[in-house]
This record gives sequence, structure tokens and C-alpha cells, in this order.
Amino acid sequence: MRVADTYLGNRSEDAVAEQLADAESATVVLSDTERQRSRVRTETTDGQELGVVVAEELAGGDVLEADDGTLVVVELAAVDVLVIDIDGSDMTPTAALEVGHALGNRHWDMALRDGEALFPVPDSRARMTATVEEVLPAGVETGFESVPPTTFDDTDDHGHAHAAGHGADGDHDHGVHTIDGGDP
Repeated sequence: MRVADTYLGNRSEDAVAEQLADAESATVVLSDTERQRSRVRTETTDGQELGVVVAEELAGGDVLEADDGTLVVVELAAVDVLVIDIDGSDMTPTAALEVGHALGNRHWDMALRDGEALFPVPDSRARMTATVEEVLPAGVETGFESVPPTTFDDTDDHGHAHAAGHGADGDHDHGVHTIDGGDP
């Protein structure tokens, strides 16, 4: 099995792009979970077994060098997300707070994009839709789409505690990432 264990950079960097143009390369598509692991056993897009051993969390376009000299380009599998159109609704501030509280207690990752809230689908669309419909006011539009897993990267994590019984010490982190660059 080929092992890719040397991180060269991203193909958007000139030096890496030049190396890539002059070398034999393979492509691997990693899930969000796989890209965050330091060791992954997977296959290239042409069906060759590959071990990936790196210290960094990988991003789309990252280039690794395998033990046989082959360069491996990392692509990321898209993440299925629920999109809630906040700006297009007549939601009152009170209703928005109630929805935020209810969905926040689910501990789902969230990203904000131009008046929309995006949540990765943890298991099934049907289950997530049923959960969200319980707390959304009538008329709020929802939908599904696929986005890069990096949509939920670089969150501004914060810690907070809950009442007794919420965990060993009650502390945990959440993150909200704004895609459009604004504050959450």
C-alpha cells in the first residue's frame, strides 16, 4: 500500500502547482471526518489503496507526497446541510431567540450566510426536518444543499457550562462561522 506522509502545501501555491505539473499524481476524496484524522486508510479515485499519515487537518487542494514519489491531491466530499432562510421570513426577534435556543441545545455546528443558517445533516434529512419543524414558526423556508466541509471551519469557539447532569464538568465548545465575513 502506498503511504502519503509528506505535506507539500496547497495546489493554489505557485511552487506546489509547478511540482504538480511536472509529476505523476493521484487524487483522493476525503470525508469531513477523514480530513481531520492524522491517519486514514482510503483509496485514490482510480482505486489504488492509500494510507494518509499527516499532522495537519487537510483542506481541498492540499498536496501530499507518497513514499513512491507520487503526488496526491486532496479533494473534499461535500457535506449535506439544512438551510434555514432567516431573512426571507417574518420571524419576530422573540421567535428567532426561541429557535436559536432550541437548535443551540442540539449542539449542531452552524454557519451563517447572507441571512441563512446552515446546519450539517447529522443522520437523515427526514429526522432533521422533523426536529426543525417543531421549533420553526410557520412560513420559514428550509431546504437542503451540499457545501464544502470547510464551511464550518475556523469557528470562534467559546465555552459555557450547563446545570448539573450535563456532563462530567459541564463544559463544552460550540462554534458559529459566518461565511459572508460578518459577525454572527
